[in-house]
Amino acid sequence: MAARRRLADEGHAEPLVRGLLEILVPLGLGESDAVLDAGCGEGHHLGAIAGAFGIEAHGVDLSVSAIDLAARRHRSCHWIVANADRFLPYAEASFRLLTSITSRMNAAEFRRVLRDDGRLVVVIPGPDDLVELRSAVLGAGELRDRTARTIETFAADFALERQEGLRHIAHLDKTSITGAMTASYRALRLRERQRLEALSEMDVTLSWDVLVFKPVRRLKFA
Repeated sequence: MAARRRLADEGHAEPLVRGLLEILVPLGLGESDAVLDAGCGEGHHLGAIAGAFGIEAHGVDLSVSAIDLAARRHRSCHWIVANADRFLPYAEASFRLLTSITSRMNAAEFRRVLRDDGRLVVVIPGPDDLVELRSAVLGAGELRDRTARTIETFAADFALERQEGLRHIAHLDKTSITGAMTASYRALRLRERQRLEALSEMDVTLSWDVLVFKPVRRLKFA
């Protein structure tokens, strides 16, 4: 969690934040709307969304330390410790926007708490995300396209409305390289850690696929 906060503070999350805000503009979000970020981590992305649109913001994460970091920095948002994989502690149709940014994917619960006119925004790592770093440390830099699998995960409750790819080349120093790997691959083997320690600086691809889903309306029977 500290590694993710450090990367955000160094500006490496800004390409994703800028891209997200541009994608959200057509939704016409305002003060009367509410957003939930499921698996919000230390709150960087939710804080940016709340600041840009003046929307009522709620974040949920299982990590107590993450919520503590988020609450200390983003005091205007609402933060709850909860397991988004099981249950979201909100009433039905509470939110106009729900985001899952490289995080949880609970389709049924997302649909329950999202309004019929709302939108679900899911961000997943792009196929070439950290490809140079993965090649150097893990010994394999293959492309990993998660889009089809993610769309299938939400197919019963959501229809894909828009897909955007965001890509940025970042020059990372040794500390940022370690942070990027720590944030994404926490269970490195000894040989992989030795390879990581040997790196000093390098250009690394940061890549995300942003999927915007429209809820499937529920059929109501008399």
